[in-house]
Amino acid sequence: MTYEVLARKWRPGNFQDLVGQEHVVRALVNALDSDRIHHAFLFTGTRGVGKTTIARILSKALNCEQGVSSKPCGTCSACTEIDEGRFLDLIEVDAASRTKVDDTRELLDNVQYAPSRGRYKVYLIDEVHMLSGHSFNALLKTLEEPPPHVKFLLATTDPQKLPVTVLSRCLQFSLKRLSREQISGQLKTILESEKIKSDAGSIDAIARAADGSMRDGLSLLDQAISFGAGELLVNDVTDMLGTIDPQGVDNMLDALQDQNADTLMAAVASLVQIGGDYSQIIDALLLRLHEIALAQTDKKLVSDSAGNMDKLLKFADEMPAADVQLYYQIALHGKRDLPLAPDPRTGLEMMALRLLTFQPVAESKPVTNQSVPKTEPAAVSNKQPASTSTSQQPAPAVTASAVTNTASEASPAAAIAPETSKNITQNITMDSPWTDIVNALQISPLVKQLCSNAAMQKDSTFDVSLVLDQSHGQLLNKDRELELKKAMESLWGKTIKLKIELGKPSNDTPAATKKKELDSKQHAAETAINKDENIQALQESFGATIKPGSVRSRV
Repeated sequence: MTYEVLARKWRPGNFQDLVGQEHVVRALVNALDSDRIHHAFLFTGTRGVGKTTIARILSKALNCEQGVSSKPCGTCSACTEIDEGRFLDLIEVDAASRTKVDDTRELLDNVQYAPSRGRYKVYLIDEVHMLSGHSFNALLKTLEEPPPHVKFLLATTDPQKLPVTVLSRCLQFSLKRLSREQISGQLKTILESEKIKSDAGSIDAIARAADGSMRDGLSLLDQAISFGAGELLVNDVTDMLGTIDPQGVDNMLDALQDQNADTLMAAVASLVQIGGDYSQIIDALLLRLHEIALAQTDKKLVSDSAGNMDKLLKFADEMPAADVQLYYQIALHGKRDLPLAPDPRTGLEMMALRLLTFQPVAESKPVTNQSVPKTEPAAVSNKQPASTSTSQQPAPAVTASAVTNTASEASPAAAIAPETSKNITQNITMDSPWTDIVNALQISPLVKQLCSNAAMQKDSTFDVSLVLDQSHGQLLNKDRELELKKAMESLWGKTIKLKIELGKPSNDTPAATKKKELDSKQHAAETAINKDENIQALQESFGATIKPGSVRSRV
């Protein structure tokens, strides 16, 4: 038996089976049910959104032997023959191959004759914009005053090329591109009916690649089923489509969270090695960041078809929203600048390094606790009865922005005194703490990151000997070592001997020390907020809760 492709097998046979285009269906259904049927319809829209399908369903509705209605029976000879493409009174014309005026005149010579079998003679002209100017002139008079037994159904992907005289004589319906959710939903239905195993990531990848066209989505589904030997897996589908492995993008984001340049560059190299186009890699990163931002706003906004949902929600919980927005902007600029780079890989790697280097600017305006109302003792000790208006108010969620000031006042560890304007380079010697030396040096961000992940050690042979954490070994090269040496010589006013080696620092590096301080401050802030009298009063009186992850220590 000859195989029937999914795009033909699953072509809707009535208005109820159509996916999307509700605005068009509603107008046609009302017109058919109220017997107010125009003589000429124009369906416009991009490829694969249902123009020809709707026209054929309309033809069945007009010629069904059960009568004109919005629900053709689908079983009578007229409906069956239209589905099979052999109904004599449905004349389908491909305007792209019949552009000459003689073709149009030959077609219109038969307009005057009554239909052979059906109620109406229907002319379905596809890609009507391809007709020549003379052909439109030949069609115009018939289109304006057709015999009562004739209906014209015109379809085009480019309505701007149609003469206004033709447009003014038709009811025009503009079909929309289908959403990714609509396409993926239909693909799931088909796969379940065909009893084909699949995962959510593979369906989402095909729906994205379909780019708003259901026909393209079904054609890709056919191809993916053959490629995967009757089974759809996300890795097979991405290989077939030539798209980017989602796991590779997640590896990049993991490296950004860990601030690990070595892992980040390895993830980029892996994506490039498997044949990923540089621009597509950035597109995949942008899409993932968009999903994370949506999940941070409201997890319901993220489709279940998003790849690796657990990982996505983990990113949404752990990555600061400001970082996500900055990463998106940097990636967007990186894609724009890709053609300007010496070569695409250089542009991609520089974008990745910018993601690693730049951080959102901290809010300089001090946060106050004015948004937390002072709770009177009586309001705390005497709870309102359930019938009062106070108890009917929704329980507020206490966030960090409302109580940060309280935390910093309650614990010395949570309050940080601002730096004075004193010149930090004064009294900095080779024997000063390594963190003070790093803060006094005038160096680039990447060299400062190198220093922050290194520690000084005693070595009588060198004036300064550093051990760089081997997990950050990718930061070390001759140029950065030379920049650091010159900065130290400028700081101390003399020539020095510098040695940097990879290993495991015996002392805490500035980065590790800073992390411990931040963790301590964060713990102190959370403890102080939990002990704060105002917060406890709100919790007792209104059943308020502290929103998880909202507490931030003041920096």
